[in-house]
Amino acid sequence: MKSLLGQWQQITQDLNSGLANQDRFDRLLATIRQVLNCDASALLLYQDQQFTPLAINGLAQEVLGRRFVINAHPRLEAIARAGDIVRFPADSTLADPYDGLISNHDDKLQVHSCMGLPLLIDDRLIGAITIDAFDPGQFDKHKNEDLRFISALAASGLHTALLIEQLEQQAHLDKVSADHQPLTSHHGGKQEMIGQSDGMKALQEHINAVANTDLTVLIMGETGVGKELVASAIHHRSSRSAKQLVYLNCAALPESVAESELFGHVKGAFTGAISHRKGKFEQADGGTLFLDEIGELSLSLQAKLLRALQYGDIQRVGDDRHITVNTRIVAATNRSMHEEVKAGRFRADLYHRLSVFPIAVPPLRQREDDIVLLAGFFAERTRQKLNLNSIRLSESLIKQIQHYPWPGNIRELEHVISRAAVIAKASQSGFETNRADQVLELNVEHLTLPDINASSAAPEQASGAEQTLTEQHLVELTRENSSFKQATEAFQKQLISQCYQQNNQNWSATARELNLDTGNLHRLAKRLGIK
Repeated sequence: MKSLLGQWQQITQDLNSGLANQDRFDRLLATIRQVLNCDASALLLYQDQQFTPLAINGLAQEVLGRRFVINAHPRLEAIARAGDIVRFPADSTLADPYDGLISNHDDKLQVHSCMGLPLLIDDRLIGAITIDAFDPGQFDKHKNEDLRFISALAASGLHTALLIEQLEQQAHLDKVSADHQPLTSHHGGKQEMIGQSDGMKALQEHINAVANTDLTVLIMGETGVGKELVASAIHHRSSRSAKQLVYLNCAALPESVAESELFGHVKGAFTGAISHRKGKFEQADGGTLFLDEIGELSLSLQAKLLRALQYGDIQRVGDDRHITVNTRIVAATNRSMHEEVKAGRFRADLYHRLSVFPIAVPPLRQREDDIVLLAGFFAERTRQKLNLNSIRLSESLIKQIQHYPWPGNIRELEHVISRAAVIAKASQSGFETNRADQVLELNVEHLTLPDINASSAAPEQASGAEQTLTEQHLVELTRENSSFKQATEAFQKQLISQCYQQNNQNWSATARELNLDTGNLHRLAKRLGIK
């Protein structure tokens, strides 16, 4: 008994120490593992009807990236609803959210001990601790009152950590009354960005620094890195969060309607203008206007946008009156704006107006520590879409995705995991989605990564391989077609199609990679039968 009390005292000291939150949480689970002799445990935050892992012990790293919606996980839902210690029978038919995810257990976990400790503050659920062991009778000797003591200590520690986080957020929201702007944790919610790498920590710091100002922000990064998510985080952490975040993709704006989309129009301004219509600037009045792919705007529209930024007023098409708006601009681009300005494709004065506070989003290849977390996040999302009880990533698959360069970044990773799950499900004969003990495992053979072996070669080797492949294609296509013109068109079709797929079916990005005008590329694609 003295030994047990000493362990409880250690938990108390750790939770009240000056350690960083993550260190406190890790020590809490390490002590729980030592006291209860369990094989796996997790500390979960409860928000918006889902559990978000804050720390794990004995579980696969990908679990930290998963988000467990409680109505999709019956055991977690039971813990959330119980209000007291929950002990699941060893023969429970309820699917376990960690089946196949205990890192030191190769077999599919089926019969075991499982407990849930809800973390309550003033009878309000803020989190939970889950505890698992291989031995079905492992926790029989532990009394509920001892477990409630652990639960109370952990709840107090988590509550303190959340209060500290709220105070830090309040420093960035000091202009906003707490009555009008409730504070929420960055964990969970639609604006969450998954990742614990140094690059992501720096990005979060930049977002927090600028969010509650009215500075114009230019978000820069490759296709698929999550620039829209950054814009959303900036808006929702600002004093404008109660107002609208309006989205406009500048690359998808036909020149004929672009001005109307931005600034609106009055009835009769042009053919088809049958009524007055607000533009995006007015719709975002008091809120934030997110201009995605800003580098695609025409020079004439750039001049009009510059005036709106300079004077804070706009004119609807066909109207002489000026409308004053209070709209914050957050723009994004995957282009090198310095090069665009030098080439005369983008106005230097508008660029300086937009880049008051530039934010660079790191590509996924520079976030190796986050790849497994993101893969776990997408695996859990795919599990729900495919109505699976459990899904896990094999060690061989994890090693492969950690070494792949991800030219399409996070968007490509999401698609790869989704396709792998579909292929794995189809290839595993006898797989039943309604069996609680069925675990769908994703392996390397289920991946659909282009040239995965060549991607790990040195850049100069890969370049040489591409050159040789191009020459071989030209020779083969010339032989297969009756004329040089037909062979050339066939090669163009192959090249454009391949580039289009590699750029996540984005025509603007494809045009930039091929160094073609976007309009010319569209016309060429139609002529070649691609569109």
